[in-house]
Amino acid sequence: MKRTIYDFSGKTLLLTGAAGTIGQAIAHRFYAGGANCVLTDFDLDAVTRFARTLDPDLTRTLPLKHDVTEPTDADRVAGEAVKRFGGIDALVTSAGIYRDALVEEMTDAQWQQTIAVNLDGVFYTCRAAIPHMNDGGAIVNIASIAGHRGSHAHAHYAAAKGGVVVFSRSLAVELAPRIRVNSIAPGLVDGPMVQNLLQLTGDKFIQATPLKRLGTADEIAGAIAFLCSDDASFITAESLHVNGGLYIA
Repeated sequence: MKRTIYDFSGKTLLLTGAAGTIGQAIAHRFYAGGANCVLTDFDLDAVTRFARTLDPDLTRTLPLKHDVTEPTDADRVAGEAVKRFGGIDALVTSAGIYRDALVEEMTDAQWQQTIAVNLDGVFYTCRAAIPHMNDGGAIVNIASIAGHRGSHAHAHYAAAKGGVVVFSRSLAVELAPRIRVNSIAPGLVDGPMVQNLLQLTGDKFIQATPLKRLGTADEIAGAIAFLCSDDASFITAESLHVNGGLYIA
């Protein structure tokens, strides 16, 4: 299937979690469209190696270490993006963790870490980036189907992602009309994050998905690129479901 490549020439993307499966797919889309890409991740070596596969001389990419749970890291990353490329046009928060734990067995540390990475990190990154975003810019925060319907043994993750949805809608109202803000709700996406779940449940979720398959990272990236493009210029405060219909199942 031919991919749609939007024109992001002269634009700058700030992307968290860029070394992950979905993060890499997002970076590929934006880089192919001509964007400068500020790629951040907790694992600096991994994100630097990836950045060099896109851009061997790092001319249009800037890999940075970023602990999204630390507000000072968010401020530093935003400052480095501005210093290198002059401003930010698109912000995509892709950093996240997905750990199994029943509520009755969940430790304080498990709850706090999941909320810190998946929700606090979105807040810190957005807050730091907003003053440096150019007019007409777009923010896409990656939520999850779990943030809409809940998830067995992932209450902390679902709570965080539900928070991302309503945070994004609130932010859209605050930043309109200068900047658009949306979230995206993936379902099961092929990659390391869902392997443990699939081993436990087999094809239960695939059979419950009307399209009868896992999604791909590239399909998520394509939806995000659309939301950041001029084709989505009248879309804000939405949560776009990209989950093969699993949300209604």
